Amino acid sequence: MPRTILLIDGYNLMSVAGVPSQRRGPGALARSRLALLNFLAESLQPEQIARTTVVFDASGGPPGLPRTVSHRGITVRFAAAYPDADALIEEIIGQNTAPRRLTVVTSDHRLQRAARRRRATFVDADQWYAQLLRRRDAGRLGRDARPSKPPSPLLAEDVEYWFRQFGGESVLGDLCRETPSLEDAMTRDREDPR
Repeated sequence: MPRTILLIDGYNLMSVAGVPSQRRGPGALARSRLALLNFLAESLQPEQIARTTVVFDASGGPPGLPRTVSHRGITVRFAAAYPDADALIEEIIGQNTAPRRLTVVTSDHRLQRAARRRRATFVDADQWYAQLLRRRDAGRLGRDARPSKPPSPLLAEDVEYWFRQFGGESVLGDLCRETPSLEDAMTRDREDPR
């Protein structure tokens, strides 16, 4: 299956994600961009990060910063030579050599039409963001659901081995051998109904 290339309308996604983008003091917009980029880097699959480009309008871009930078493997582009980020995103869509592998994340209808013309996939930013949160939460649940100890009790021989490894005496090993299994206890209960 071909690998998907993500093209994200940065400020559009930032708005949907609730990352504040209005200026609130010096450097607030840069901090908001950084928060969004860090969220993406932590939420996307590692193999997807290198195939992700986020485009921001350049009017709020850091002065003196190159038009294209990399942040934790994500390509970040500032639309410095364009009237807005939409114009740069349209150009990227138009120049993409594999548009069927391209997924454009934006709620902007102009960009969705540009993607449709090239037969690229597009998805509303709010829907994509919700899907990303669900995948991220499912991944966390999967990691948290792993048992912290072995799923079955250790065999007496295993306990004995570890006691020897750590210099302990064989007392627990002898106790384990005398302890009936759950299966033995259930069998005795059925045979002796006291």
